[in-house]
Amino acid sequence: MQWTDQIRRVKIILVLAAVVIAVVSLVVSHFLIRDLASEERGKMEVWAEAMRTLNNADENTDINLVLRVINSNNTIPVVVLDPRGQVQAYRNIEIDHCNNSADTTAFLADMGKQLLAANRNIRITLDDDRSTDYIDVCYDDSLMLRRLASYPYIQLGVVMLFVVIAIFALLTSKRAEQNKVWVGLSKETAHQLGTPISSLMAWVEILRETYPDDELIPEMENDVQRLQLIADRFSKIGSLPEPVDTDLKEVMQHVVDYMDRRTSKRVQMIRRFPEGEVRVRINASLFEWVIENLCKNAVDAMGGEGTITITVAQEANKTVVEVSDTGKGIRKKDLRNVFRPGFTTKKRGWGLGLSLAKRIVEEYHKGRIWVKHSEVGIGTTFRVELKKPLRKSKTLL
Repeated sequence: MQWTDQIRRVKIILVLAAVVIAVVSLVVSHFLIRDLASEERGKMEVWAEAMRTLNNADENTDINLVLRVINSNNTIPVVVLDPRGQVQAYRNIEIDHCNNSADTTAFLADMGKQLLAANRNIRITLDDDRSTDYIDVCYDDSLMLRRLASYPYIQLGVVMLFVVIAIFALLTSKRAEQNKVWVGLSKETAHQLGTPISSLMAWVEILRETYPDDELIPEMENDVQRLQLIADRFSKIGSLPEPVDTDLKEVMQHVVDYMDRRTSKRVQMIRRFPEGEVRVRINASLFEWVIENLCKNAVDAMGGEGTITITVAQEANKTVVEVSDTGKGIRKKDLRNVFRPGFTTKKRGWGLGLSLAKRIVEEYHKGRIWVKHSEVGIGTTFRVELKKPLRKSKTLL
């Protein structure tokens, strides 16, 4: 719980930091863009005045200075229009896509009219006595200003990407730590069970020699062997047990027989197995654990009364095992959490059975396990899929 709260706190801090960085970046960029736009307008006013001076130049005008001012604009796109909307001059505009001069003129005129409509223009009267003799110097944002305007959004994207990566790393580290805890707990449990199980096995042998005709001793021996099997399963958690080519029907028969003997007579176990062997590559001990967990959950869901149907089938490239019950079913909002460690709808239990089953099937056997169907009040079906082992081709000599 403490680790979960810490993760939640760090996630909130990261999100808040991202929001603060984004807001500060947008505000600072807004002021920078505003100041730069004001500076560019001032430059265009000087440039427009130079155009007016050039148009009204006489023998006393310093043409070199005027031309220097006009030629100094190498960044701001400019289109000069007359009162009829015809292009008089342009600067810093790429027109490579135009095929001929007519297209170029139309493109520039259209661009100038758009800037004029957006009030991106400086009107210059060429003759003080004639108000109709003027030109409009239409200008657009420079490339630098456009880049600066888009920079905050790029920065925001980078910050959000960083936050997502950081949260993913935190969740991954949390999951890895949880796995270490479960693995350590499993191995320690197996280790602690080893000594009492060995003592119980010795006591069973003593009882067998003392009371050779007692009918309860074989059942005691079966229970001790069962404990030995459970300890062996716990010891294999966290390691990579080697799968072996196995007859799945034989494994399933063993599981169903065990569950049938240890459940109420009001629970009916139905087996639907195909004819002949069903060969798969599994670790029988761990896979039995998966089916036992599914069956025990089914018994709990039915309240100790109902029908459990276990089906084994072979499809094109996979072997399928389905465990269906007539229990209370799973609510739709809980379907996504059934395999999450710690999740349980029972009053008692750790919520680890299905998460371990998922790990055994998917990590150790490279298969799949999921809830195929569930309806509240009707029942649930879990489906396990295993890949068929590759057949070895015969070599003709």
